[in-house]
Amino acid sequence: MDKVTELAKMIDHSLLHPTMTDEDLQKGCALAKAYNVATVCIKPYAIKEALEWLKGSSVLVCAVIGFPQGNSTIDVKVFETEEACKDGAHEIDMVVNIGKVLGEDWDYVEKEIAAIVSVTKRNNAALKVIFENDFLPGDKYKIKLCEICSKLNVEFVKTSTGYGFVKGADGKYSYEGATEHDLLLMRKYSAPHVQIKAAGGVRTLDDLLKVKALGVTRVGATATAAMLEEAKKRFGSIDQSPAFVDTNVKGGY
Repeated sequence: MDKVTELAKMIDHSLLHPTMTDEDLQKGCALAKAYNVATVCIKPYAIKEALEWLKGSSVLVCAVIGFPQGNSTIDVKVFETEEACKDGAHEIDMVVNIGKVLGEDWDYVEKEIAAIVSVTKRNNAALKVIFENDFLPGDKYKIKLCEICSKLNVEFVKTSTGYGFVKGADGKYSYEGATEHDLLLMRKYSAPHVQIKAAGGVRTLDDLLKVKALGVTRVGATATAAMLEEAKKRFGSIDQSPAFVDTNVKGGY
Protein backbone atom coordinates (compact mmCIF):
# COMPACT_ATOMS: atom_id res chain seq x y z
CA MET A 1 0.00 0.00 0.00
CA ASP A 2 1.45 3.37 -0.99
CA LYS A 3 1.68 6.25 1.47
CA VAL A 4 -1.30 8.22 0.16
CA THR A 5 -3.59 5.19 0.22
CA GLU A 6 -2.38 4.35 3.73
CA LEU A 7 -3.32 7.84 4.89
CA ALA A 8 -6.64 7.79 3.05
CA LYS A 9 -7.56 4.55 4.81
CA MET A 10 -7.14 6.32 8.15
CA ILE A 11 -9.98 8.73 7.37
CA ASP A 12 -13.66 8.54 8.26
CA HIS A 13 -15.05 11.30 6.04
CA SER A 14 -17.59 13.12 8.23
CA LEU A 15 -21.03 13.91 6.83
CA LEU A 16 -22.77 14.73 10.08
CA HIS A 17 -23.52 18.45 10.18
CA PRO A 18 -27.26 18.91 10.91
CA THR A 19 -27.75 21.24 7.95
CA MET A 20 -26.43 18.78 5.38
CA THR A 21 -29.04 17.91 2.75
CA ASP A 22 -29.31 14.65 0.85
CA GLU A 23 -27.49 16.36 -2.01
CA ASP A 24 -24.66 17.28 0.36
CA LEU A 25 -24.48 13.69 1.58
CA GLN A 26 -24.35 12.32 -1.95
CA LYS A 27 -21.56 14.75 -2.90
CA GLY A 28 -19.71 13.79 0.28
CA CYS A 29 -19.93 10.11 -0.60
CA ALA A 30 -18.64 10.88 -4.10
CA LEU A 31 -15.66 12.65 -2.54
CA ALA A 32 -15.02 9.76 -0.15
CA LYS A 33 -15.21 7.31 -3.03
CA ALA A 34 -12.82 9.36 -5.17
CA TYR A 35 -10.22 9.52 -2.41
CA ASN A 36 -10.76 5.88 -1.33
CA VAL A 37 -11.05 6.69 2.38
CA ALA A 38 -11.89 4.17 5.12
CA THR A 39 -15.53 5.14 5.67
CA VAL A 40 -18.12 7.83 5.39
CA CYS A 41 -19.49 8.70 8.82
CA ILE A 42 -23.11 9.45 8.08
CA LYS A 43 -26.50 10.15 9.63
CA PRO A 44 -28.42 6.92 10.32
CA TYR A 45 -31.32 7.70 8.00
CA ALA A 46 -28.96 7.79 5.00
CA ILE A 47 -27.18 4.44 5.49
CA LYS A 48 -28.95 2.67 2.63
CA GLU A 49 -28.43 5.58 0.26
CA ALA A 50 -24.74 5.81 1.19
CA LEU A 51 -24.28 2.13 0.38
CA GLU A 52 -25.68 2.79 -3.08
CA TRP A 53 -23.59 5.91 -3.62
CA LEU A 54 -20.43 4.03 -2.60
CA LYS A 55 -20.98 0.97 -4.79
CA GLY A 56 -17.90 -0.11 -6.66
CA SER A 57 -15.54 1.16 -3.97
CA SER A 58 -13.98 -0.24 -0.79
CA VAL A 59 -15.29 2.70 1.28
CA LEU A 60 -17.41 1.46 4.19
CA VAL A 61 -20.39 3.08 5.89
CA CYS A 62 -20.21 4.20 9.52
CA ALA A 63 -23.36 5.34 11.36
CA VAL A 64 -23.59 7.41 14.54
CA ILE A 65 -25.66 6.34 17.55
CA GLY A 66 -26.85 8.50 20.45
CA PHE A 67 -25.25 11.38 18.58
CA PRO A 68 -24.03 13.89 19.61
CA GLN A 69 -25.02 14.10 23.29
CA GLY A 70 -25.30 10.44 24.32
CA ASN A 71 -28.45 10.96 26.36
CA SER A 72 -30.69 8.23 24.93
CA THR A 73 -31.68 5.26 27.07
CA ILE A 74 -29.76 2.03 26.67
CA ASP A 75 -32.76 0.42 24.97
CA VAL A 76 -32.98 3.26 22.45
CA LYS A 77 -29.27 3.05 21.68
CA VAL A 78 -29.56 -0.70 21.23
CA PHE A 79 -32.52 -0.21 18.87
CA GLU A 80 -30.63 2.45 16.91
CA THR A 81 -27.65 0.13 16.59
CA GLU A 82 -29.78 -2.81 15.50
CA GLU A 83 -31.51 -0.68 12.86
CA ALA A 84 -28.20 0.73 11.61
CA CYS A 85 -26.72 -2.75 11.28
CA LYS A 86 -29.87 -4.03 9.59
CA ASP A 87 -29.61 -1.16 7.08
CA GLY A 88 -26.04 -2.22 6.31
CA ALA A 89 -23.71 -0.08 8.43
CA HIS A 90 -20.25 -1.62 8.72
CA GLU A 91 -19.17 0.50 11.70
CA ILE A 92 -20.94 2.24 14.59
CA ASP A 93 -19.79 5.39 16.42
CA MET A 94 -21.68 5.56 19.73
CA VAL A 95 -21.60 8.39 22.29
CA VAL A 96 -21.45 7.29 25.92
CA ASN A 97 -23.86 8.68 28.51
CA ILE A 98 -21.65 11.58 29.57
CA GLY A 99 -23.66 12.43 32.69
CA LYS A 100 -23.30 8.85 33.92
CA VAL A 101 -19.54 9.02 33.28
CA LEU A 102 -19.22 12.26 35.24
CA GLY A 103 -21.36 10.78 38.01
CA GLU A 104 -19.02 7.76 38.02
CA ASP A 105 -21.91 5.34 37.63
CA TRP A 106 -19.54 2.84 36.08
CA ASP A 107 -21.95 -0.09 36.33
CA TYR A 108 -24.38 1.80 34.10
CA VAL A 109 -21.66 2.87 31.67
CA GLU A 110 -20.34 -0.68 31.34
CA LYS A 111 -23.86 -2.07 30.96
CA GLU A 112 -24.59 0.43 28.17
CA ILE A 113 -21.41 -0.24 26.20
CA ALA A 114 -21.80 -4.00 26.68
CA ALA A 115 -25.34 -3.84 25.29
CA ILE A 116 -24.12 -2.09 22.15
CA VAL A 117 -21.13 -4.43 21.82
CA SER A 118 -23.48 -7.43 21.84
CA VAL A 119 -25.29 -5.99 18.81
CA THR A 120 -22.22 -4.98 16.84
CA LYS A 121 -20.43 -8.29 17.43
CA ARG A 122 -23.51 -10.20 16.34
CA ASN A 123 -23.63 -8.15 13.13
CA ASN A 124 -19.86 -8.15 12.45
CA ALA A 125 -19.77 -4.36 12.79
CA ALA A 126 -16.92 -2.42 14.39
CA LEU A 127 -17.79 -0.27 17.41
CA LYS A 128 -16.18 3.05 18.23
CA VAL A 129 -17.03 4.47 21.65
CA ILE A 130 -16.99 8.27 21.79
CA PHE A 131 -15.87 9.76 25.11
CA GLU A 132 -16.40 13.48 24.32
CA ASN A 133 -13.22 14.41 26.13
CA ASP A 134 -13.93 18.15 26.24
CA PHE A 135 -16.67 17.40 28.77
CA LEU A 136 -14.39 15.25 30.97
CA PRO A 137 -12.13 17.22 33.33
CA GLY A 138 -8.89 15.54 34.28
CA ASP A 139 -7.76 12.08 33.26
CA LYS A 140 -9.58 9.67 35.58
CA TYR A 141 -12.79 9.48 33.53
CA LYS A 142 -10.92 8.83 30.29
CA ILE A 143 -8.70 6.18 31.90
CA LYS A 144 -11.72 4.36 33.34
CA LEU A 145 -13.50 4.47 29.98
CA CYS A 146 -10.43 3.03 28.28
CA GLU A 147 -10.36 0.20 30.84
CA ILE A 148 -14.06 -0.59 30.36
CA CYS A 149 -13.79 -0.51 26.57
CA SER A 150 -10.73 -2.77 26.69
CA LYS A 151 -12.55 -5.23 28.95
CA LEU A 152 -15.49 -5.32 26.53
CA ASN A 153 -13.26 -5.68 23.45
CA VAL A 154 -14.58 -2.69 21.50
CA GLU A 155 -12.73 -2.01 18.28
CA PHE A 156 -12.02 1.71 18.84
CA VAL A 157 -12.12 4.40 21.48
CA LYS A 158 -12.75 7.87 20.07
CA THR A 159 -12.00 11.31 21.49
CA SER A 160 -14.92 13.44 20.39
CA THR A 161 -18.04 13.97 18.31
CA GLY A 162 -16.78 17.22 16.82
CA TYR A 163 -19.82 18.91 18.35
CA GLY A 164 -18.97 18.90 22.06
CA PHE A 165 -18.76 22.64 22.49
CA VAL A 166 -17.94 24.04 25.93
CA LYS A 167 -19.24 27.48 26.94
CA GLY A 168 -16.47 29.78 28.13
CA ALA A 169 -16.60 32.61 30.66
CA ASP A 170 -17.03 35.03 27.77
CA GLY A 171 -20.17 33.21 26.66
CA LYS A 172 -18.55 31.86 23.49
CA TYR A 173 -18.47 28.18 22.62
CA SER A 174 -15.37 26.25 21.58
CA TYR A 175 -13.81 22.82 21.77
CA GLU A 176 -10.34 21.31 21.64
CA GLY A 177 -11.17 17.94 20.16
CA ALA A 178 -8.30 15.48 19.82
CA THR A 179 -5.42 16.77 21.94
CA GLU A 180 -1.98 15.18 22.03
CA HIS A 181 -2.35 14.61 25.77
CA ASP A 182 -5.61 12.72 25.38
CA LEU A 183 -4.42 10.62 22.46
CA LEU A 184 -1.32 9.51 24.34
CA LEU A 185 -3.44 8.82 27.43
CA MET A 186 -5.98 6.75 25.49
CA ARG A 187 -3.24 4.76 23.76
CA LYS A 188 -1.53 4.09 27.08
CA TYR A 189 -4.62 2.89 28.95
CA SER A 190 -6.36 0.99 26.16
CA ALA A 191 -5.53 -2.63 25.45
CA PRO A 192 -3.27 -3.17 22.42
CA HIS A 193 -6.17 -4.56 20.36
CA VAL A 194 -8.26 -1.40 20.90
CA GLN A 195 -7.58 1.22 18.24
CA ILE A 196 -7.70 4.99 18.73
CA LYS A 197 -9.80 7.38 16.67
CA ALA A 198 -9.06 11.11 16.79
CA ALA A 199 -11.87 13.52 15.99
CA GLY A 200 -11.83 17.28 16.22
CA GLY A 201 -8.96 19.42 15.00
CA VAL A 202 -7.33 17.10 12.44
CA ARG A 203 -7.52 19.42 9.45
CA THR A 204 -4.13 19.36 7.73
CA LEU A 205 -1.76 16.69 6.47
CA ASP A 206 0.66 17.59 9.25
CA ASP A 207 -2.14 17.11 11.79
CA LEU A 208 -2.85 13.69 10.30
CA LEU A 209 0.80 12.64 10.36
CA LYS A 210 1.17 13.90 13.93
CA VAL A 211 -1.72 11.87 15.32
CA LYS A 212 -0.59 8.82 13.33
CA ALA A 213 2.78 9.05 15.08
CA LEU A 214 0.94 9.07 18.42
CA GLY A 215 -0.65 5.71 17.66
CA VAL A 216 -3.92 6.84 16.07
CA THR A 217 -5.22 4.55 13.31
CA ARG A 218 -8.41 6.41 12.37
CA VAL A 219 -9.48 10.06 12.25
CA GLY A 220 -12.75 11.83 11.69
CA ALA A 221 -12.36 14.62 9.17
CA THR A 222 -14.16 17.07 6.94
CA ALA A 223 -10.93 18.42 5.39
CA THR A 224 -10.34 15.11 3.60
CA ALA A 225 -9.70 16.61 0.17
CA ALA A 226 -7.21 19.19 1.43
CA MET A 227 -5.25 16.64 3.45
CA LEU A 228 -5.02 14.05 0.69
CA GLU A 229 -4.26 16.54 -2.07
CA GLU A 230 -1.33 17.73 0.04
CA ALA A 231 -0.32 14.10 0.62
CA LYS A 232 -0.28 13.48 -3.14
CA LYS A 233 1.98 16.49 -3.62
CA ARG A 234 4.31 15.45 -0.82
CA PHE A 235 4.44 11.69 -1.29
CA GLY A 236 3.37 11.18 -4.90
CA SER A 237 -0.04 10.72 -6.46
CA ILE A 238 -2.07 7.54 -6.65
CA ASP A 239 -4.30 6.24 -9.41
CA GLN A 240 -7.76 7.53 -8.60
CA SER A 241 -10.52 9.76 -9.87
CA PRO A 242 -9.87 13.47 -10.46
CA ALA A 243 -9.45 15.48 -7.30
CA PHE A 244 -12.48 16.95 -5.56
CA VAL A 245 -12.23 20.25 -3.74
CA ASP A 246 -14.16 20.26 -0.49
CA THR A 247 -15.58 23.76 -0.66
CA ASN A 248 -18.80 23.26 1.27
CA VAL A 249 -17.68 22.01 4.67
CA LYS A 250 -20.36 22.81 7.22
CA GLY A 251 -18.42 22.47 10.45
CA GLY A 252 -17.99 19.48 12.75
CA TYR A 253 -14.60 17.76 12.86
